Amino acid sequence: MSVPIMVLREGSNRSRGREAQHANITAVKIVAESVRSALGPKGMDKMLVSSFGDVTITSDGRTILDEMDIQHPAAKMLVEVAKTQDNETGDGTTSAVIIAGELLSKAEELIDKNIHPTIIIDGYKKAALKALETLEKIAIPVDLKKTEYLINAAITAMASKTVSEHKEFLAEMAVKAMLSVAAKEGKSYKVDVEDVKVEKKTGESLENTSLVNGIILDKEIVHSGMAKRVEKVKIALLDTALEVKKTEIDAKINIETPEQINAFLNQEESIIRGMTNKIVDAGAQVVICQKGIDDMAQHFLAGKGVIAIRRVKKSDMEKLAKATGGNIVTNLSDITSKDLGYAALVEERKIGEDKMIFIEGCKNPKAVTILIRGGTQRLTSEAERSLHDALCVIKDILEEPKILAGGSAPELEMASVLKKYAETLPGREQIAVRIFAEALESLTIALTENAGLDPIDILSELRSRHEKGQKWAGIEVLSGKVQDMSKIGVIEPIAVKKQIIKSATEAASLILRIDDILAASKMKTPPMPPGGAPGGYPGAGDY
Repeated sequence: MSVPIMVLREGSNRSRGREAQHANITAVKIVAESVRSALGPKGMDKMLVSSFGDVTITSDGRTILDEMDIQHPAAKMLVEVAKTQDNETGDGTTSAVIIAGELLSKAEELIDKNIHPTIIIDGYKKAALKALETLEKIAIPVDLKKTEYLINAAITAMASKTVSEHKEFLAEMAVKAMLSVAAKEGKSYKVDVEDVKVEKKTGESLENTSLVNGIILDKEIVHSGMAKRVEKVKIALLDTALEVKKTEIDAKINIETPEQINAFLNQEESIIRGMTNKIVDAGAQVVICQKGIDDMAQHFLAGKGVIAIRRVKKSDMEKLAKATGGNIVTNLSDITSKDLGYAALVEERKIGEDKMIFIEGCKNPKAVTILIRGGTQRLTSEAERSLHDALCVIKDILEEPKILAGGSAPELEMASVLKKYAETLPGREQIAVRIFAEALESLTIALTENAGLDPIDILSELRSRHEKGQKWAGIEVLSGKVQDMSKIGVIEPIAVKKQIIKSATEAASLILRIDDILAASKMKTPPMPPGGAPGGYPGAGDY
């Protein structure tokens, strides 16, 4: 008699070969299909409702995939593609996911024709290298002294968003913000998107969104006796609490007379007074503290005419240091006038139902704030996401000053080059290169379908134009016509397109290599002990 051998835990699942590949590719195709209709200026929005009932309305690929709570392991890789694309370039997440899904869909057709996945992967790698080479060849160098390219790129990034009606206004604001925080290095710039703080408050409309040359804090001035507005002030930034530290070990003090109580309280008062005097002696008129400020310290500071703000986030403290030119002080005994920052105005204002503190008019600020207003909370949240994309696109061009036209023109040019390149390759790899080209063309099909146009007619016309050497011929979906996209100002950074090709190719190759899936059984919930839950409390079934 043969004895059964248990290699995997009971209840585990295993799928191999074609079955495993088909399961992974199907999962990825479903995810790619879910974001496909969100592509382009005429793309549709998605309403995402969380388990807590929170509603998000967006057309941003990264946000859609984040909120979907995907469980399938292969589909999760597509979520990682979107995250990588967003982290690296800030735009193009939907395009990256669509192309990755299309690469796998086309590969599945070849696998069904008995072409080995390794051959497809090798063909994809060659195609990706050729595509990247083509992008570098056709890219247009940018003169960063002219801001029109930056503005047009930001407008293109926001054209497919809910805030598209205000894209020109927001794009100009985003360019001003990024140029003010950018540091020039040779011919290009070094810039961090985090230096532009985006604060949002529901109320008024998007047209009331404003750029502040300084920082806005969602805080209030700590003491009612302090001024609500001061001009031309020096600011102390503290990373230390203005209160008496508690001992780390438990201590007991025996007090036997009223005099001892007075001495104890006087000592505490003396310590706090000493702290506030050091701040005042340094010349500070405003104190911004990352930690707590004792009631007694508030009283002393108010008496000296000093404004105080407490429990400010670390990230905001770092931005304040960049904006005001001050240093964050961690030890009060070391504070000097050289550590203080400067602002032309510090004012507490009521924005909507809340109070906010504006620190503006900073000299050469290396951190600024955009305050987004909007009629609903969901609109301001979507405006924040759209503005983030625009800021990232501007950053990409500042750091790598090369651009491409949009409207799927670069994808069609790459596809045209790849089809010619495929003819030079021997064997089955040329088929893989050809289907890579077709996957790039799927972006044009998605754009035209989302605009309610006929993809066959438009794709045929675009192919013929690119064959004739019109490299910037693309689909202008608002008019529904094929045009030279570089002439109408539809612009994208080369960094975005390069990252799309890299991310999509790597994800597709990774999933195609998998031919065996071993899924462990899910852990079972331990049974409820007799008589209800532990500790004598009745279980849910006892009610």
